[in-house]
Amino acid sequence: MLRFRLFLERKTSSFDGEEVAEDTMADPAKQAKFDFKAWFGRHNKDLRGPEVFEAARILKQELGFKKVGVIGYCWGGWAAFRLGAKGRNLVDCVSVAHPTFLTTEEMDAVDVPVQIMAPENDIAFTPDLKAYANKKIPELNVEYDYQHFPKLSHGFATRGDHNDKLQKQGLERAKNAAVTWFATMLHQH
Repeated sequence: MLRFRLFLERKTSSFDGEEVAEDTMADPAKQAKFDFKAWFGRHNKDLRGPEVFEAARILKQELGFKKVGVIGYCWGGWAAFRLGAKGRNLVDCVSVAHPTFLTTEEMDAVDVPVQIMAPENDIAFTPDLKAYANKKIPELNVEYDYQHFPKLSHGFATRGDHNDKLQKQGLERAKNAAVTWFATMLHQH
């Protein structure tokens, strides 16, 4: 996973160098000033998708990685599902946590083992999308692991508060779940 992340950061534009400070989402004043709509407009699926797919293609087809797993947090959730879509043959399994902009069509198209780590409270991965995933993905004949994180909110797996016991436990559980998922899915056969 680390190799892919480092490779992806070198091979893609990394959001054209636009960085969002880590504390932006944790600080209500900074969050209120951040223009989410504009940022997502500058880094939409159509613009960033090809970069992500090219990085995965190079890993699998040119560098010869036999197995590739992908994890997508928040905005990266849709990209992980698209990488695992039927006919792409770019990744061998997918894990996502609190995915944003994930559509039912992207869930319908997945063709590799999928893990979803979903907080109870999520403005992006809504109860309707959770219900859809839990109905549809098992019908696709792929391995499926759905992890529910009660009392936690969107962003828990990346920016949870280490000083809050519940959030720290959620962070640790998500990390352990992803590590176990990849160890299992990438080392089968």
